[in-house]
Amino acid sequence: MSHIPPSAAAALAEHYVHCEAHVRAGDRDFWLAMLFAPAAKRPHLYAVRAFLLEIAQVRERVTEPLAGELRLQWWRDAIEGEARGDVASHPVAAALLDTIQTCRLPREVLTDLIEAHRFDLYDDPMSTLHDWESYCEQTAAGPIQVLAIILTGKQEPGGIGAASHAGVALSVIGQLADLSRHRTPVYLPADLLARHKLKPADIEAGHATRQIEQMLADMRGIARLHLDALRNQASTIEPAALPAYLLTSLVEPTLRLSERKGRDPFTEPLLLPRWKRQWIMWRASRRNAL
Repeated sequence: MSHIPPSAAAALAEHYVHCEAHVRAGDRDFWLAMLFAPAAKRPHLYAVRAFLLEIAQVRERVTEPLAGELRLQWWRDAIEGEARGDVASHPVAAALLDTIQTCRLPREVLTDLIEAHRFDLYDDPMSTLHDWESYCEQTAAGPIQVLAIILTGKQEPGGIGAASHAGVALSVIGQLADLSRHRTPVYLPADLLARHKLKPADIEAGHATRQIEQMLADMRGIARLHLDALRNQASTIEPAALPAYLLTSLVEPTLRLSERKGRDPFTEPLLLPRWKRQWIMWRASRRNAL
């Protein structure tokens, strides 16, 4: 944390504690993955993830797009130093701004992520696989690069291509998991649905037809292509940045669970047992390999 008066430092420390608790409750796998990072780095890593949770949850917290737009704009203004009101009293915003300053993070990556999440506020379909992969890169790959900057202390830690592939692979897993939670077709590309003669209403119906199974197989194939590309580019990742990629060790085991014979993608949660997720990440961290 930066040099500030003792009273303000105490308040800021509490904000960081809040961020860790927020992440532990909202994304326990990430919280566990960061336990493999140096202790001094963790508060900043949790501050970034807490911010990402806040942005990703905007749609769930508003009843109309305009309210979401205003909330996202508040975050953008806060990051750019133009927010009105007492930003310092918001624990996640205060910790994030301190992290940006202390770790010299590129603000444009964070504001680009906010802009990408404006799509979440509307019911417009994702048109193409290309658009969808671009969305995944902005919302998942960008944050990995930010985490890598924190972990390495370098403004250009390398691994940009690896982060892009990791982001898409993780996003596919998120999409597959969302089928059992929301049944929302919003993030499924229209051309992918059309390839299998499906419509959004077919996803909303929640019946695992043959066409849907074939579409899910395509999604798993996309995830594996990006996972293979990530592994091929693993040498470009700074060793110190590996904790930022640890969650990708869960991708292949989760894909295998997804394709288990007889599994209903709309009713059965796509989640490995907690002990197994912990063990997989521990093994990956010990091997320094993804």
